[in-house]
Amino acid sequence: MPELPDVVLYLEALAPRVAGQRLDSIRILNPFVLRTVEPPPAALVGRRIDALHRIGKQIVFAFEGDHYLVVHLMIAGRFQWKGQGPARPSRIVHAMLGFPTGVLLLTEASTRKRAALHVVAGASALGSFDRGGIEVLDADLESFRAALRRENRTLKRALTDPRFLSGIGNAYSDEILHRARLSPLRQTRQLDDAEWGRLHDAARAVLAEWIERLRRATGDAFPAKVTAFRDGMAVHGRYRQPCPDCGSPVQRIVYAENECNYCPRCQTGGRLLADRALSRLLRDDWPRTLEELEERKANLTNPARAGDAAPPD
Repeated sequence: MPELPDVVLYLEALAPRVAGQRLDSIRILNPFVLRTVEPPPAALVGRRIDALHRIGKQIVFAFEGDHYLVVHLMIAGRFQWKGQGPARPSRIVHAMLGFPTGVLLLTEASTRKRAALHVVAGASALGSFDRGGIEVLDADLESFRAALRRENRTLKRALTDPRFLSGIGNAYSDEILHRARLSPLRQTRQLDDAEWGRLHDAARAVLAEWIERLRRATGDAFPAKVTAFRDGMAVHGRYRQPCPDCGSPVQRIVYAENECNYCPRCQTGGRLLADRALSRLLRDDWPRTLEELEERKANLTNPARAGDAAPPD
């Protein structure tokens, strides 16, 4: 799912291409992507885009006359920009927005159609998309701590809850927690002052650094590689690969359709966090520490060693 750094890049790429332009046409090629019926999408045609901004991970096209197009890309939704000339829709294109400067395509390369497009009128209707999360890059330590302490949640859940923080998802929460040297399963009401300071600093630094890295990589082009798995990430998407700081293999917790990646040496004092499925299956055989895990892996690859270590009958 595109998170704050990717959404910022989209906005910065869209602004010089469509801000101040009038919408010439809009085609909805997949009816499931349109989640509102009043006003109809045709009500945007002929209107000028006065501004672009985001609400959390949602991109807002603000049209004249207090009309708005709100796009939530969800997991697999992406934008593509086609300059002058005909744009041929493929099966993954859900919507096409035509401007004098080119055509913006909303795509979704997934069998599960989750990307959403809303057309609304009025500030009140637009405000309904705001879940209330604060902007991390603008938040001081006290407001950051107050937001996350509203409920006693694990740090992983709290960082990704749009009611608390705006724009952070699965990928960057992993990176923030690794930078802060904190377990994803620590409770928000367990942190001391020093840990809160580390978490606040890490959240701001990770997001700011990745925005700048993506800016440098993209330049003036339209973002083409928007992904949750990027070269240079410390732990996210790096299961079993070495932690860049200590060299220990990155571990994961799998839940629903997501996974949480962490370094046990840097974040949990060497303790392995229980994976719901595997720990329930293995029960007492679940390794509790990184050392136990490495020992069992060594025994699996060297049966003779495991036999030597077993007590005699």
